[in-house]
Amino acid sequence: MVADDTKARIRAVAMELFASQGYERTSLREIAERVGMTKASLYYHYPSKQALLLALIQPLVDEWRHEVEAAEREPYGPSTVRVALGRMIDTMIRHRAACGIVMRDTPALASVKPILQEMMQVASQLHTWLAGPHPTDVDRIRAIAASEVLGGAVSSVVTVAEVSPVLLRQTLLDCAMGVLGMDREPPPDAPPPVGSQRVPVNQHA
Repeated sequence: MVADDTKARIRAVAMELFASQGYERTSLREIAERVGMTKASLYYHYPSKQALLLALIQPLVDEWRHEVEAAEREPYGPSTVRVALGRMIDTMIRHRAACGIVMRDTPALASVKPILQEMMQVASQLHTWLAGPHPTDVDRIRAIAASEVLGGAVSSVVTVAEVSPVLLRQTLLDCAMGVLGMDREPPPDAPPPVGSQRVPVNQHA
């Protein structure tokens, strides 16, 4: 239990310093001093700065992958897309600090290439699913743009820090659905949007 508490304090300090001054400018010695231990003691818990960075980012990636894979098992349509995107936004809000490191400190990820590759793979899965069945180029572009909207959960920390998580979630979700052309669920016999071959599933059938 004591070891777990110590590792949690190390991660908290590392997260704060990585976010405020960057991964490269933060040393293990500085982290250790802030925690109140020697650098040698910190090495007992995390053998390298890369291992510490991985410990901060992996939970985000694991949850993100879980939500994308769960979405892939659902029938594709406005209702399921909205639920899936809502869960992904929730994940980003829970791991907002880790998301900030990922989005603002790209060079840091070069030191943990396996997780960078994993993130790229999950992002590709998300784009493919969001584009829907039989996607056109327009659908693919919309899918990428909608996924970028989710990044607002991170940048909002600086620009609109006073906004409540509930309002942030709702607004980002509405924006992402709008980008996908799913801001309103059309009737079953409605034609697809111009430039799109997306065929929404009738959730009420």
